[in-house]
Amino acid sequence: MPQVTANGITLEYDTFGDAGQPALLLVMGLGAQMTAWDPALCQLLADKGFHVIRFDNRDIGLSQALDHLSVDAAAVLAGDGSSAPYRLSDMADDAAALLTELGIERAHVVGASMGGMIVQELLIRHADRLLSACSIMSTTGDPSVGHSTPEAMAALQAPAPQTAQEAGEAAIRASKAIGSTGFPFDEERIRANGIAAFERSRRPMGFLRQFAAIIASGDRTEALRSVTTPTVVIHGGADPLLDVSGGKATAAAIPDSRLLIIPGMGHDLPIPAWPQVVDAIADNAARSAAV
Repeated sequence: MPQVTANGITLEYDTFGDAGQPALLLVMGLGAQMTAWDPALCQLLADKGFHVIRFDNRDIGLSQALDHLSVDAAAVLAGDGSSAPYRLSDMADDAAALLTELGIERAHVVGASMGGMIVQELLIRHADRLLSACSIMSTTGDPSVGHSTPEAMAALQAPAPQTAQEAGEAAIRASKAIGSTGFPFDEERIRANGIAAFERSRRPMGFLRQFAAIIASGDRTEALRSVTTPTVVIHGGADPLLDVSGGKATAAAIPDSRLLIIPGMGHDLPIPAWPQVVDAIADNAARSAAV
């Protein structure tokens, strides 16, 4: 897969669809590689007329590791982000610089979980680069919303697996803790994805540095009130990791945004929900043409 250096960081990326179509940049969440954007989902978006780009955030996957940057792991896991060596704003700058390196002036952007937070930072910092935005299963940084159940937080902070087999089983445990309760549970697919992710890359300290960035980045609510980019917020009604109040607060903060709550969806993107998600992204993107 190709790489570029953007914002001083080497980023791994790939694309789907016709490069002549409007660009749609996919931003993944905490510790998750770009492969968490399922290729079949990416193709559905490409079929809607987008040139889809997915990439590994800094410190994860095959993008540049920042192991020279120290972080206090115990403090981060206790909710203290003061040792964070970078912020979500830096990761948003990476995404904007990636577009520049790819020769893309403006793009539609979609982010999931931490990726939604990065998209919010893009809305705040790089609005001139965005055609439309979608924040999925995310939150504003306001500590009074987007709460986690103890079980979901425990799954997030579980020890990193040491073998591919452990990774497959860990993926199943995590999905049972944070995934969708209103859709079928595909154990074999989840196990296979966990194994594939482990075999592609292991970056437990990158996960911690990204976690610290989330904690250290603060509340975006007031800054979001000035957003004018067409935005849709999608959230699962059964999300135990960032509960639906996070999505509602995001939509409330962004003027003229749209909110789609999918009943039974947790902190994942179950295949049966893809048509709703893809349609919401495409419908929101169409608003940009009318602005």
